[in-house]
Amino acid sequence: MKSNRVIFYLLGFIVLILLVQIVRSSFSNPGTKAFEGKFEELGFYRNENNTGPVLRVYAIRALDTDIQWMREFADAQPHTKYGRTLVFFFTSDIDEKVSLSPQEPFFPEELQPYLLAKFEKTPMGEGRFTSEVQ
Repeated sequence: MKSNRVIFYLLGFIVLILLVQIVRSSFSNPGTKAFEGKFEELGFYRNENNTGPVLRVYAIRALDTDIQWMREFADAQPHTKYGRTLVFFFTSDIDEKVSLSPQEPFFPEELQPYLLAKFEKTPMGEGRFTSEVQ
């Protein structure tokens, strides 16, 4: 009888420790505050398909050209299972909003020289980052 009580309290303690770890790690993520002052959103497109593949396209003006933060920022964008998320990073030379479309090349062709990097999260959740900076 006494050993059952010890096992019960031990299991309860382990579950409590796991819950504390989950809550702590959930609230300790940096979120978008880590990227403040490094980007400006120039455009966003999302198709209206909620039952099939969802396509999200972002056009971002990079105020900081560090490749590592661009990869982390793009990977932090929302993604839907079997959908695609595309993030295009442009130089700070672009001031106007960018009109995005669901077909390739997704943004106006005259902006191609200003492209710094491209990130694609595939339908299976795999991230592909391509840098145009040499």
